[in-house]
Amino acid sequence: MNRQNNQYLGAIIGHAVGDAMGFPTEFSKREELLKNPVIEMIDSTDIGQPAGSWSDDTAMEIATIDSFIQKKYFDYKDIMDKWVKWISKSEYTPTGVAFDIGRTCLKAIKKYCNGTAPLQCGSTSINENGNGSLMRILPVALYAYSKKLDDISIHKLTNEVSSLTHAHEVSRLGCYIYVQFIICLLKGNTKQEAYKHIQYLDYSAYDMHSLKLYKRILDEQIEVQRLDQIKSTGYIVDTLESAMWIFMNAEHYKEAIIASTNIGGDTDTIGAIVGSMAGIYYGFDSIPSNWLEKLQRKDYLIELVDRFEKSVAVLPKNVSKPIHRAKKS
Repeated sequence: MNRQNNQYLGAIIGHAVGDAMGFPTEFSKREELLKNPVIEMIDSTDIGQPAGSWSDDTAMEIATIDSFIQKKYFDYKDIMDKWVKWISKSEYTPTGVAFDIGRTCLKAIKKYCNGTAPLQCGSTSINENGNGSLMRILPVALYAYSKKLDDISIHKLTNEVSSLTHAHEVSRLGCYIYVQFIICLLKGNTKQEAYKHIQYLDYSAYDMHSLKLYKRILDEQIEVQRLDQIKSTGYIVDTLESAMWIFMNAEHYKEAIIASTNIGGDTDTIGAIVGSMAGIYYGFDSIPSNWLEKLQRKDYLIELVDRFEKSVAVLPKNVSKPIHRAKKS
């Protein structure tokens, strides 16, 4: 297995498939799912979406990617404009209908529409640390890896992209841990090596309260926890713990996604995060073909991934203009 091939495809399509698998089981109880596990893509009958439909996780992510393709850098105003089109015109959706929009993300987008500068839109409340920035931050990791950004630049870019919707330090820290973990996987490290790397990073820019919340990931070994000790809520700490626990214990992509689909709670975002990790680690070819066949707008997504990878590749490693910029509203 050559994990260096099709990394962008493995990451982004792996993310979309995990999202689409987990969306129909979102908010279902773990006990019920474990008794009757979902192992194939199914319709989301409550929302009226066909099998293979992705949620807001992938919609916001590919809107960010589309912005980068057009602008050749992370233009925060343009990203926000793309999210407005997602909500108001149902762009970046699997079936032409916008649905499943997170409250904190919606609040930030509304603030932007009312004239707030992009980097001032994200919530700074400790009570609004859902996984809404974690679910869409993957393009930052891919870009940072390809451009060989140093840790200071990765930290700054991750914080800013998270802050478009989630500006509290707990959310920014969760995104930074995830981005650094993804970068390590992209470099070809084993999952154990990648995990050890994130435990030894310099987190001095974050306060002790925030770091303490991630103690089971950063100071312990999350994979040795029992399943009943793993929460699968939409809280960013729980989501990251769940995703790390599943990925570290799974032996292949299919096993990882079936586990995330049936863990209960916020299964679409957990599936998306797990899918990105497993898609990189086990490769695009490890994604079951019958799942790919059902993925809505598969060809569009694959073409978008190719354009994104080419857009990043043509940029010089030391760009003369800012790699990310927030224009005034």
